[in-house]
Amino acid sequence: MLARVAENVYWFARYMERAENTARLVNVNAHLLLDLPRGIAPGWLPLVDISGSRDAFDTRYPKADDRDVVHYLVADPNNPGSIYSSLRAARENARTLREVLPTGAWEMLNDFHAAFVRDIGSSLTKRARFNFLNGIVRSLQLVSGALDGTMNRNAAHTFLLLGRNLERTDMTSRIVDVRSAQLLPAATPELRPFESVQWMSVLKSLSAYQMYRVAVRSRVRRADVLQFLLRNDQFPRACLFCFNQVELFLRSLPRSEPVLDRLEAARAYVVRAALDSLDQPGLHGFIDRLQLHINEVHEGVARLYFPGSGDRGLPDRASRAEARSVVRRRRSSGTA
Repeated sequence: MLARVAENVYWFARYMERAENTARLVNVNAHLLLDLPRGIAPGWLPLVDISGSRDAFDTRYPKADDRDVVHYLVADPNNPGSIYSSLRAARENARTLREVLPTGAWEMLNDFHAAFVRDIGSSLTKRARFNFLNGIVRSLQLVSGALDGTMNRNAAHTFLLLGRNLERTDMTSRIVDVRSAQLLPAATPELRPFESVQWMSVLKSLSAYQMYRVAVRSRVRRADVLQFLLRNDQFPRACLFCFNQVELFLRSLPRSEPVLDRLEAARAYVVRAALDSLDQPGLHGFIDRLQLHINEVHEGVARLYFPGSGDRGLPDRASRAEARSVVRRRRSSGTA
């Protein structure tokens, strides 16, 4: 397989997964704000902070209200992490892969992209955006289902699943961080009665609430949610499950030993972490380091299988840990 084809398949999967998870995150944030009393609801700006693009947002959006943040995350063509940009990039990659991808999956994605562009102007109001964002999630899952059900199990499929699982791990770790800490300050006594609401929003951001209840069979608690989303080996959006899948696909590729070493370091970091003893600053630090591990695995894959191509991810990915530190400093100084 040509390196260019492998790279396009890999990023096609990452852009699809990124768009789907961003849609989930925006929708669940709206529900969280409805569930919390006025006065302690966290607002929308932390969703921009966690992406590391606060400066770019501030230069173009003066108010930072829900309308501005939703537009920036969903519809802004100048934001490389928006759903609009992710779907545009996914479609462009798929267009170059029409000899590799099943025709039905390409047609579904192309039709969905056309409908998205047509409807986005009238679908971001408070009344319409819930159904619009849910439609994005459903449509992308339909495309993923068509790929899983009709694509040859060849090298292209391997790179598709590599991209999907690495992006899923990255998004899961970021959603855990933003939902559990950025949106609700930890050391605030008046928030304690709403802790279960907070952690339910973490699970719902990943469509994990029902499967959590099946697996844990107890009330929603911080330690159990962290264990489920980071270390469960059966839930397909848990970090450990995704790492196990990445290992399976890497072993089917030639010369993958250097990347497997990086992957094992990332997996060991998750498995050995004392999750029960992590306070909120400790969880922040853990997620920051986990994302560095994930990025190291990605860099290993890119360097080995698509050398000289450059990184097509979000331009701020390498500095996301630093961006989160800035957000925490802003919070402590009262300027966030």
